[in-house]
Amino acid sequence: MHGEQRLLFGVSVVPAADAIAEMRAVALRADALGLDLLGVQDHPYQRRFVETWMLLADLAARTRRIRLFPDVANLPLRLPALLAKQAASLDILSGGRFELGLGAGAFWDGIAAMGGPRRSPGEAVAALEEAIEIIRRAWGDEPAILVDGRHYRVAGLHPGPPPLHPIEIWVGAYRPRMLRLTGRLGDGWIPSSGYAPPDAIPPLQRLVDEGAAEAGRDPSTVRRIYNLMGSISRRRSREPLQGDVAQWVDELTRYVLELGFDGFVFWPAEEPLAQVERFATEVVPAVREAIRRERR
Repeated sequence: MHGEQRLLFGVSVVPAADAIAEMRAVALRADALGLDLLGVQDHPYQRRFVETWMLLADLAARTRRIRLFPDVANLPLRLPALLAKQAASLDILSGGRFELGLGAGAFWDGIAAMGGPRRSPGEAVAALEEAIEIIRRAWGDEPAILVDGRHYRVAGLHPGPPPLHPIEIWVGAYRPRMLRLTGRLGDGWIPSSGYAPPDAIPPLQRLVDEGAAEAGRDPSTVRRIYNLMGSISRRRSREPLQGDVAQWVDELTRYVLELGFDGFVFWPAEEPLAQVERFATEVVPAVREAIRRERR
């Protein structure tokens, strides 16, 4: 059981070029309904998608209070020093509403097709560790930064401007070395239910905890956010994240109390605007109340 951080609830949109109006409508509705987070997946090689950071800027300009983040940023196609600059810039432009979801890379054929590196699992972990160091130092107040890594090198980088608030780095991770790195260096872990279903979560959580403990950190300070792929239906289902509101409330409450999550980002499988409305007005308040009752 992890620390009792404030529960966060959000929604992720698919950056499809033929659904711009729908994406903007979902973002505005999520903002108005009081959801905490708005994520955008980052697959630059996907020909049907607009560029994620451009979309984040567009949605940040249209919203007022919701926090935005890439879910998660594709590191192999984005230099860490520039990622740090982009993140700090969006944080400033949005009034302190940006967090950084960060991934070591996947779909290596697509990455290589765009001219990016093709990395082994070990290389991907090493590159992510170097990148996190560069990003954090680029948000700091050193006069100049030198990092001479195997995958990334900056020589005399002048940090700035600093972000408006302390941006958190949430790592998308599934393998043991990456999970331990998340616990050691990350502010949060953000897996997806499509890759790590609920029954697979406990051993993955333990690896994050181990990484934190080995680094002398309190594991409860590492936020745990779950990307939920599913649909809110009108009747109960044998499948997780496919049932009615009551089933969703039961499942998410269990994910908090038994699996240790303190945040959820909903990826609707259909009718995103209607699904987000039901999630924000029916599921979220009921989960918050259930958790309050249990913790009392």
